[in-house]
Amino acid sequence: MNLRDLQYLVALAEHRHFGRAAEASFVSQPTLSTQIKKLEDELGVSLVERTPRKVLLTETGREIARRARGVLSEIDEIKAIAQRTRDPESGTLRLGIFPTLGPYLLPHLVPLVRQRFPRLELLLVEEKTEQVIRMLREGSLDVGVLALPLHEDSLHSEFLFEEPFVLAVPESHPLAHKKTRLKLADLQDESLLLLEDGHCMRDQALEVCHLAGAGERSGFRATSLETLRQMVAANVGITLLPTLAIKPPVARTDNVHLVEFAGQPPSRRIALVWRKSSSVGNFLQRFAEVIRSMPPELLRPELNESKPASRARAAS
Repeated sequence: MNLRDLQYLVALAEHRHFGRAAEASFVSQPTLSTQIKKLEDELGVSLVERTPRKVLLTETGREIARRARGVLSEIDEIKAIAQRTRDPESGTLRLGIFPTLGPYLLPHLVPLVRQRFPRLELLLVEEKTEQVIRMLREGSLDVGVLALPLHEDSLHSEFLFEEPFVLAVPESHPLAHKKTRLKLADLQDESLLLLEDGHCMRDQALEVCHLAGAGERSGFRATSLETLRQMVAANVGITLLPTLAIKPPVARTDNVHLVEFAGQPPSRRIALVWRKSSSVGNFLQRFAEVIRSMPPELLRPELNESKPASRARAAS
């Protein structure tokens, strides 16, 4: 048994197809199939059920693949320890981020990272929160940017920033012409467009709805913030948008009016998250400081509702 055989088994468990697993492992399909068979012979058990259309791992195969992920993760940690010892700010950092934050945070963050850590290779993975947490636990990600709270004893959370929400409404909606800033009570009896299950922002928006006495627009759940934005533009309803999603380089969207909340607005708390056992925890503390160094105005809506020209620049 060698590490490469374990890598082949893990690839097969993930792709459930010899061809795709071989492609992901940068070997030919016969090579991967032969090595899996040798591993089965060495262990004296069947790891794979071979069917004409797909590959299924046996119960034993699934358990061994799960443990193999842990072994490979530990090997990566050993390599990371050596790399960080030689040069703490070089190498590769695998970062996971959820879809309602990634497209809006990364244009601001990546230039800062390149400036502060010019020799760091940053590999970005966009997945829903549950998937990012799973990949962190398994070791296929080094760090994640996630919304709090998290309930994972194996993970360390480093608070980064609080991101306010704004309300997006069509220009014809009564709340678009409100003379004062929005209060939660103004949303009472409104029905908001929300994301589908699996997005952490859905849970955050539902909490706002609960506090305000609002509800969810029935019969529709969006797959992305951009879908929500376009549904508002189409006069279908109203929704919440996080502040980074209304900042440049996000383009303006016609017929979408943004309304800022008064006082302490509803918001989400964002943190940098990594395994407590990680060998690069000290470096990740410095990485967190880079994120915190973003210009503070990025997290202030500053819609200037009384000035149409300013509003047009901010709206999206």
